[in-house]
Amino acid sequence: MASTLTALPAKLPPPPPPFPTIRCHLNPLTAHLVLSSDHSCDAAKLLTSAARAGDLRLGRALHRRLLRSEILDTDAVVANSLLTMYSKCGAVEAARRVFDQMCGVRDLVSWTAMASCLARNGAERESLRLLGEMLELGLRPNAFTLCAAARACFPQELFRLAGGVVLGFVLKTGFWGTDVSVGCALIDMFARNGDLVAAQRVFDGLIERTSVVWTLLITRYVQAGCASKVVELFLHMLDDGFEPDGYSMSSMISACTELGSVRLGQQLHSVALRLGLVSDSCVSCGLVDMYAKLKMERSMEHARKVFKTMPRHNVMSWTALISGYVQSGVQENNVMALFREMLNESIRPNHITYSNLLKACANLSDQDSGRQIHAHVLKTSIAHVNVVGNALVSMYAESGCMEEARKAFDQLYETNILSMSPDVETERNNASCSSKIEGMDDGVSTFTFASLLSAAASVGLLTKGQKLHALSMKAGFRSDQGISNSLVSMYARCGYLEDACRAFDEMKDHNVISWTSIISGLAKHGHVGLVKEGKEHFRSMQKDHGLLPRMEHYACIVDLLARSGLVEEARQFINEMPCKADALVWKTLLSACRTYGNTEIGEIAANHVINLEPRDPAPYVLLSNLYADAGLWDEVARIRSLMRDKNLSKETGLSWMDVGNTIHEFRAGDTSHPLAIDIYAKLVTLIREIKDIGYVPDTSIVLHDMSEELKEQYLLQHSEKIAVAFGLITTSATKPMRIFKNLRVCADCHSAIKYISKSTGREIILRDSNRFHRMKDGICSCGEYW
Repeated sequence: MASTLTALPAKLPPPPPPFPTIRCHLNPLTAHLVLSSDHSCDAAKLLTSAARAGDLRLGRALHRRLLRSEILDTDAVVANSLLTMYSKCGAVEAARRVFDQMCGVRDLVSWTAMASCLARNGAERESLRLLGEMLELGLRPNAFTLCAAARACFPQELFRLAGGVVLGFVLKTGFWGTDVSVGCALIDMFARNGDLVAAQRVFDGLIERTSVVWTLLITRYVQAGCASKVVELFLHMLDDGFEPDGYSMSSMISACTELGSVRLGQQLHSVALRLGLVSDSCVSCGLVDMYAKLKMERSMEHARKVFKTMPRHNVMSWTALISGYVQSGVQENNVMALFREMLNESIRPNHITYSNLLKACANLSDQDSGRQIHAHVLKTSIAHVNVVGNALVSMYAESGCMEEARKAFDQLYETNILSMSPDVETERNNASCSSKIEGMDDGVSTFTFASLLSAAASVGLLTKGQKLHALSMKAGFRSDQGISNSLVSMYARCGYLEDACRAFDEMKDHNVISWTSIISGLAKHGHVGLVKEGKEHFRSMQKDHGLLPRMEHYACIVDLLARSGLVEEARQFINEMPCKADALVWKTLLSACRTYGNTEIGEIAANHVINLEPRDPAPYVLLSNLYADAGLWDEVARIRSLMRDKNLSKETGLSWMDVGNTIHEFRAGDTSHPLAIDIYAKLVTLIREIKDIGYVPDTSIVLHDMSEELKEQYLLQHSEKIAVAFGLITTSATKPMRIFKNLRVCADCHSAIKYISKSTGREIILRDSNRFHRMKDGICSCGEYW
């Protein structure tokens, strides 16, 4: 004890300055600060606190205080803490200024913090350049530096340029397999650039695995659409003794939704309940979405039950529920009521919410509700967002409001394409426009092109679609799968089947959307009764390619069987489906029943459609026509009475053409067009000419008590005939004429237009609500089936 005492100096140094005090008002992190000391350690702690809280105001107040001393010029710890604070608060310019003024105290931490800041805020190329300068100074990168370098390689172009170099440094510095943070960064770098094989190798090489790295790999496999692999990884994670958290569970639920496995979904729900994860909003939203998409009895009841048990609702949960009703096609008429409930909870919808609401309005042809949603969208200034703008175009187009659809498309096109050009007035200046496009962010621009192509297809704007195709190629997106899928769909829906097939054949890889687009396109343009081949493709899709059929694929098989007259086999196929058939499948069968006069199965199909979509007038109209063809006029009267009682009415027929970059609309008996006199004069001449070569008006489809002469006059005024006459007056004789109609073409118009194609020598392509009719020399591609 004495020796210890004698070892102490005679006079003890003064005690260290106390921790700086903070005088605050209400919130200690955002109040005005008065520091009692400039002690470097305490200043660094305060800056770290500000960084963790993301409180830029506090950080700036500390910075001002520190500028009164010279500590930033001499103390690397404080300067680095200030740099990190600005970085984590997203103040890139302020961080760069601090870094540039650190000439005398820069160290590895400084370079790493600045490089990380740039990489996290969209300046990846500058981040790599900065790291290059650091290496030239002889500084050896640590784990944090390598994480920043890997993050800077997330963009595909930079990954190709420097991803291998980063991997080389990881190997050279001994961090391969030994550092989890570096491993995570490499997994993310490879996965974001589509190389899941390399990402898996990094994962397999890790000596230690944490729940973070498991969750990261699982999430990336989900995003890549590898649902089966996700299930395998999840089970391995459980075997390794790791318990799923909210992130891994929500990823697993997404994988289950993709697989469409009811049993697995119910098991995951049970696990989430046992672990208390259902309180996590992402997990609950995932469960709502999962149940809505699973083909099971009362799926939306289960989704609604999960929604009701959530402790708090947010925009994600409401959007998941609304989206579920829209995607499942169940009780879509309740979507507007849900929207009102959402607003009553003071929850503000986002762009995904609005796009689903507009889709519901489109499905129901409810333009009044659609206009109300459009008004809400305009108030929130998100009409230019791709998914919202696209949904607006589709809603107006499917409601028969072609002028509004065209205006919505033009606004979307201007915002996303013309606004990128230095001269907005000159869309014609493709060079300036494409040079601007080349500087766009890859993810945003590919999605933009895909959305615009889809919108162009909705309105039948082939010219705009072709321009978008050219611009996407100039922008370097020739191989992008999303754009290619949209091109296949756009060309097919605009009547250019050859171009659709060419776009499909030029794709390097096909996914389920690619196959759906081309199969749907081919179906709408007519098959040739190749039942055996169609069944084999359906089998190969599952067995050889591992792709689970979706409802539209089942509808294609029903269409194929029914088109070939195998109505009873089509019904048996529906009954044997592993999931409950939706309204589209039953409508397909119902249409076939009318074509082949099968009243018995037609009644069964119509009842299913009515049960699934009680507000849709289509099954009533089709069944009424089926009864009329069979001469069952009492049944026709009964169906019409039912429609009156339910306040259902047949949608007004509308045909349109895109001529001279303008949409020209026509309705039955329409005389509003400036060329109306010329159109009807041409039409009278056409009817006289085609009667001479065999056309006989089919007055049996006019279900009104009137004379035969008046019935012929009634048929003459159908919108598609008016459009054909207009097209013959205004379009070049050397090019095919393209006409669009919102409903199915009637039998008489179909016959008349075939004769017109023979009489005039013109190829006429008519897209109705069900398929394309390519008429040439008096023959239609549909084979008399639609």
